[in-house]
Amino acid sequence: MLIIPAIDLKDGCVVRLVQGKRDKKIYSRNPLKTARHWVRQGAKLIHIVDLDGAYSGVPKNLDLAKEIAQNIDVPVEFGGGIRNTEMIKKLLDYGISRVVLGTRAVEDENFLKNAFKKFKQKIIVSLDASADTILVKGWQKSLKKTGLIAFARRLKDLGFKQLIYTDTLKDGTLSGPNIKAIKSLLKEVPLKLIASGGISSLEDIFKLKLLEKQGLIGVIVGKALYEGRFTLTQAIKIS
Repeated sequence: MLIIPAIDLKDGCVVRLVQGKRDKKIYSRNPLKTARHWVRQGAKLIHIVDLDGAYSGVPKNLDLAKEIAQNIDVPVEFGGGIRNTEMIKKLLDYGISRVVLGTRAVEDENFLKNAFKKFKQKIIVSLDASADTILVKGWQKSLKKTGLIAFARRLKDLGFKQLIYTDTLKDGTLSGPNIKAIKSLLKEVPLKLIASGGISSLEDIFKLKLLEKQGLIGVIVGKALYEGRFTLTQAIKIS
């Protein structure tokens, strides 16, 4: 199981939010230095979110993403505000290994189908949900017409092999992951899953590790690492 450190970018800084609310805590003003720190600790993949892009619908931290991707030796995935295939191609050309899609992928099935046809597994969809309700546009809007599990099944039907799932009520709270929801997704949808939201301790990592055989392949960790609850090296050792 991969332990994937998150780098959330806002106004050029590495920040963390709580449940997507815009009040931020700044942890670094040098994102590349942060990425290199996680690589030294053993990261095999870096997860970057452009929060400015998620809110505005247009990525705002492209230069930083490019700088990180071209100056570290592990793959980088990037999401936040990506609404067209031209932007996907640009990011891949920058050296981003995988592009994370959210709002446009959920709202526009034709776009999703076309993107998958062009880029296959170089894209991955992140479903950010409160209970079974998918949230879009920086978690400011809820999608009523399709539930979490139903949409995840559609991704499987389209040919996707992996999915990112974030419990928005847990994200940034250090209150522990939503194990019940993760188990339900793994049971109901035959996709490999990367889980995110609420990780607070090595015990949480251990509990998630037990779901590996059911298809949990990775865990995105943010605030717990930045607040020093444990080190990335420690988490990797038990993963």
